[in-house]
Amino acid sequence: MLLGCIGDDFTGSSDLANTLAKAGMRTVQYSGVPDHPAEADVQAAVVALKTRSIPAAEAVAQSLKALEWLLAQGCAQIYFKYCSTFDSTAKGNIGPVAEALADALEARAVIICPAFPGTGRSIYQGHLFVKDVLLSESGMQNHPLTPMTDPDIRRVLAAQSKGPVGHVDAATVLTGATAIRAQLDSEAEAGRRLIVVDALQDADLMQIGRAAKGLKLITGGSGAALGLPANFGIAPQDRTPWRGEAGKCVILSGSCSIATRGQIAQHKGAHPSMEVSADMLFGGEITAQSAADWAMKAEGLPLIYSSADPQAVAAAQEKYGRAESAEKFEQFFAAVARIVTAEGVRKLLTAGGETSGAVVEGLSLTQLEIGPEIDPGVPALRAGAGLVLALKSGNFGSVDYFEKAARILDGTAP
Repeated sequence: MLLGCIGDDFTGSSDLANTLAKAGMRTVQYSGVPDHPAEADVQAAVVALKTRSIPAAEAVAQSLKALEWLLAQGCAQIYFKYCSTFDSTAKGNIGPVAEALADALEARAVIICPAFPGTGRSIYQGHLFVKDVLLSESGMQNHPLTPMTDPDIRRVLAAQSKGPVGHVDAATVLTGATAIRAQLDSEAEAGRRLIVVDALQDADLMQIGRAAKGLKLITGGSGAALGLPANFGIAPQDRTPWRGEAGKCVILSGSCSIATRGQIAQHKGAHPSMEVSADMLFGGEITAQSAADWAMKAEGLPLIYSSADPQAVAAAQEKYGRAESAEKFEQFFAAVARIVTAEGVRKLLTAGGETSGAVVEGLSLTQLEIGPEIDPGVPALRAGAGLVLALKSGNFGSVDYFEKAARILDGTAP
């Protein structure tokens, strides 16, 4: 194994696995830390964890366990994957995990680069933009678990890290890989180990990848991995043809992002949908069994969703508690997934990182094969002989994503 990756959620992990597979690496996504060695032909492993919103100490412990397994497979380089919107709080978990991995690897210079231009995420002068607005004005300021109110990634990271934070600015990045590497070394010499690197376009990420050759640890969104396969002499190649699955497809959405709410609004116009509110769930008005029964009887592409606007989410959290609400919905979606797959559903679409993680864990899926890309950052996945799925980050996907994804999962898309 050449490249070992640790993802802090399941949708982001599939995003990274998709990036590496498209670049030619034989890539496998694992759900949690495997208890067995990887297959001999695996060049890149992505260990998907659910550590984004848990206590920092637990996130560190799980990440170090994943690191131990990856190093035992012979990895020459480690990649820590987090969201391209840098989802975190003043307590972590990006800073604590990055520092713990750096300590374990004795890494001097660690790239911090959540940029993903393909989905509109760019970094300029240390500030993260979503398309043409700052992160703090993009809707992420209303995230129910990790509200992002400061677009300056240097400040956000410094608040959750022990050491000072460095920076490689856009002017240096535009000069190329040699200049980037020189500035990384300079920042490390000055005692700034975690180094935010600007990136405005994919060409910048390719240069950052070249500059990262030989570094022990890199961190970022999936975009910062674009140039890494070439460092190992790997080039894009033809992939194994995708095999879809026939039959019903069920959609489960817990994301409250602007993008997902737009996709839901589009989908509801042509397909059956069921909204599940916190009051309905806590009050027992709806259960996983009743929701699953409805989905199995519904025609077309049935959608079960809890996605709501920020005001509704805030009201529910105030009434029932933030952690309690999140856990209730995660348990609900995991249970629905178990019931419908037990009744013969072979295609699942999930929207939202926490929802996707709950479904994967609820179904006890351990290994995912990377299929074709549906939209930037979202691949089709095969979980075994009878189940295919797609795990969508809340902010990703075109407005017609659900219909497009269903066609790819059943193998009828061109």
